[in-house]
Amino acid sequence: MSTPDIRVEKGHAEPEEVAAITAVLLARAAAQPATETHRARPKAGWRRLEREGGFRAPHSWH
Repeated sequence: MSTPDIRVEKGHAEPEEVAAITAVLLARAAAQPATETHRARPKAGWRRLEREGGFRAPHSWH
C-alpha cells in the first residue's frame, strides 16, 4: 500500500473534506505562473558621472 500524499495530523477528516482541500491546493498550484519573469536589464552598480548632480556634500550618504 502506498503512503498518502495528504495526512490529517489532528482530528478526523472525511473523504469529502480531503478531496476539497486537495482540489484547492491543485487549483492554487495551477494558477501560479510557470516561468519566472526577469528584468530586461539589471541596475548598474556604478554611476555615470554625466548623470550626477554637480555637487555632493562631504557628509552625504550618496
